[in-house]
Amino acid sequence: MVEEKKKLRGFAGIVSKQVEPLNEMEEFKQKFKDTEVKVLLNAKDGKWAALLIIDKGKIYVEGIKNQPKENLKKKNAGWDGLLQTTTPMFMELLGSDSVSMGKVIRKIFIGKIKIRGIKHVLVLLELFNL
Repeated sequence: MVEEKKKLRGFAGIVSKQVEPLNEMEEFKQKFKDTEVKVLLNAKDGKWAALLIIDKGKIYVEGIKNQPKENLKKKNAGWDGLLQTTTPMFMELLGSDSVSMGKVIRKIFIGKIKIRGIKHVLVLLELFNL
């Protein structure tokens, strides 16, 4: 079974390159075998948002156009959790070897990061530490 995959653009493409190799890791498959969650990662200064989908031990990314803003609403995009900030802030989070909870919380309090559905977004911390 070969899936035809659309080429992801912008931020969604970057996120895809970061997370999709996890599909090859046995540790990821085991840890997330019962997890079904969709987290929208929106770089608010970019043209594309990334909808990160974990579906029973598989992870993939879909690109969602950032304009109009209606595209990103929960009822339209179907996300469980939302993490929104600027592209440089995402690059800082994605690029670091380990993401510390304290660092993220500080950024939330000073208004640099917006989160909705925090329990679903916390899945990302587990992902980034694999």
